[in-house]
Amino acid sequence: METDEAPRLLPFQLQFDKPVVSPIKIAEWNPEKDLLAMVTEDSKILLHRFNWQRLWTISPGRCITSLCWRPDGKAIAVGLEDGFVSLHDVENGKLLRSVKSHSAAVVCLHWEENGQEVGDSSSNVPIYEDRTSRFFPSAPRVPRLPGVVGGDAGFLDGEDSFQELSNSSHQRFNILCSGDKDGSVCFSIFGIFLIGKINIHKFSVCTPSLDNKATHRLLNASIHKVVLSKDLCHLTLTCSGEMVEDRVEITDKRAIGKGLLGLHCLVLDTSIFLKRKNELHQVAQQASNIEELIEVIRASLSVSSKQWSDAMRTFHERFDPLCTMIIDHGLDSIPQEEFLSLLCGARTSPPIHQFLVNSLGEVGLKRVAKVVCSAGKELQLVVLDHLQPAAEIIGFRMGELRGLSRWRARFKGIGLDEALMNHATDKAGMLLVQVERFMMVLSSVVQQFSNFFSWLLKCIKMLMSELNDQLIPCNSELVVLFLRYLYGQDPIQLLLTASEVVEIDPGTMDRVKELVQFGGFSDCEYLRRTLAEEFQLMESGFKEAILMPFTAISKRVLCNDFLPLFPIPSSPVSYVPTTISYYKDTLDVASSHDNLVDYISFRIPDESFSDISNCIGILRGLMHDLRNGEKGCNSLEAVLLCIPDGYHCVDLSLYKESQIVLLLNETTGTSETSGNACMMIVDAIGLPFASISRFTSPNHWKLQGLKDSIVYLQMETEKVRSIPHFVIAPLAVSASRGVACVFAARKRALVYILEEDEDEVSDAE
Repeated sequence: METDEAPRLLPFQLQFDKPVVSPIKIAEWNPEKDLLAMVTEDSKILLHRFNWQRLWTISPGRCITSLCWRPDGKAIAVGLEDGFVSLHDVENGKLLRSVKSHSAAVVCLHWEENGQEVGDSSSNVPIYEDRTSRFFPSAPRVPRLPGVVGGDAGFLDGEDSFQELSNSSHQRFNILCSGDKDGSVCFSIFGIFLIGKINIHKFSVCTPSLDNKATHRLLNASIHKVVLSKDLCHLTLTCSGEMVEDRVEITDKRAIGKGLLGLHCLVLDTSIFLKRKNELHQVAQQASNIEELIEVIRASLSVSSKQWSDAMRTFHERFDPLCTMIIDHGLDSIPQEEFLSLLCGARTSPPIHQFLVNSLGEVGLKRVAKVVCSAGKELQLVVLDHLQPAAEIIGFRMGELRGLSRWRARFKGIGLDEALMNHATDKAGMLLVQVERFMMVLSSVVQQFSNFFSWLLKCIKMLMSELNDQLIPCNSELVVLFLRYLYGQDPIQLLLTASEVVEIDPGTMDRVKELVQFGGFSDCEYLRRTLAEEFQLMESGFKEAILMPFTAISKRVLCNDFLPLFPIPSSPVSYVPTTISYYKDTLDVASSHDNLVDYISFRIPDESFSDISNCIGILRGLMHDLRNGEKGCNSLEAVLLCIPDGYHCVDLSLYKESQIVLLLNETTGTSETSGNACMMIVDAIGLPFASISRFTSPNHWKLQGLKDSIVYLQMETEKVRSIPHFVIAPLAVSASRGVACVFAARKRALVYILEEDEDEVSDAE
């Protein structure tokens, strides 16, 4: 039987109300899966399923300042206070890549992908194929010291996760944007290859007024949020700082405080990423893999140097006492001469007899031989399994980049220089030559050490009258060579040290110069360089070549416009709820293609304006206004929304279809952690936006002109859900999944379903 009055239905369904281990300062939903990544106050990353099952917890050991997801949801980017941006695998939280791209705290991250596949047939550009896998096996991994557990050596884990991360052939073209508190923004292709960097302090924008034209720029700006448009053509960012006229010198302290100190919005032109995305993809594909292989070689040289130096330390600890014994017996000789006398059978001096029989002994000799020969074999494995394959693949990928640089019509525009790539490719080739040389020297040294130890063992047996036929035969000529060239020298460590110089006799250099006449190379000094030095030259040549695209792209990112939003106190800015998103322009039906409209929403602090309080602002069309500026159109619009009496805004988030989610706390609570809250959804499309003219003097705050047209929100007319907790930021909303996570001050997390088609529950339930 139906009742006369139906129970009032709640607009959102509460799915979970769970405790959290620590206060949460950052929370982001996975764009593709029902996963929520959270950062606690003590900088631990927690990953939970929608049913609140925790998958993993990691702690970078440094302060986390920002977090975002890769568009496909398979990796997490984490911004750190020391300027690093690290990438973690969603499956287990494992570190995939860590890059220091900033010199200050990375306070915001945004990862956006283009709608088209890289090399899509509709772009009329041939699909790019990475041919490396045709000719080479899988790239080598970073070597580890024997007995070291993964992660203890300071290197990234060498699983297949990074290979998936760097294998961008089947990914949509995407860019990771990161902003720091000093005003710098970095752009990384696929999150792993840094392709550009700008600083908003260097931008100056012309702001035409009624009387004259003036240019303005920012001082002491700190970025709050960066968002790249879905077509990669524009970057919208908000920052706090002071806007002054460009003619004011930065060193003029009298000018500080005379401009507009507040929160500003900037729009950057990043269309170079869309126009040159295929070229940038090809360069990033090769260069990012080269960077990873360079780290493999660096680790290989470090591991090899440590292993060999440890082996030589053991050798010298056991053999250096022979010098003291020779001096104690009053002999004017050196160990090499004493060993040669023993080899020739002329005499066995007392110090040699004492050293071999009493000091070193058969057991001691076998231990030293095992340490040195094992180290030699380990070095050979490091070279064969890691260093040499990495150098070969680097040479091939350098050649691919060299070929691209010769396609000037396409790649000169992004700064790929043919001369620099030729130089870098030559250095990669010389590194391969040095690797072959090192391998030959290593094999010879290990063989001579082994032969020397076999001869010494035979001598010890002879001195102790224990000779037998089971001893390993030795070569007397190799013993002589060892005593002459290796006993007091270390050619292996010499080649592994960058600061050393290899001595080459003049005759050998003359023969090398004669070979130059036959072509193939012109570097006659490579024999004087060590393997480590050759690696440094190759690395510097590659960085010099790849710096040109970085510089070229950085110069192509321009500031189109900036708009002052509201004033702020001169003291350090506290958290200002701000959100930026892009939606398809559904009102532009005449357009043949999908235009994007930018929505910027923010809470206006009560102290900003004396006649505007408890309000939020919504700005739309700033990017669209730039496209229509030449036609005389004005689509820049804004609206001020007043929060209902008795509430204040804690956080906000733009939702899908131009909706905005507001998180409100009651102002009648007896303490900072007591009281109730509510969540409200406002449809921005139906709001009475008012036009804002760009062609006025920037010496005033434009939003203050809307004080007479404030829209007052009513609890009765909007979708509102009451929350029986005092809530805190952040508000985590997933537009793709239709859910929101709210955090209570008393360490609880509440997950609500926002979709209209979800089951609704009544107050009685």
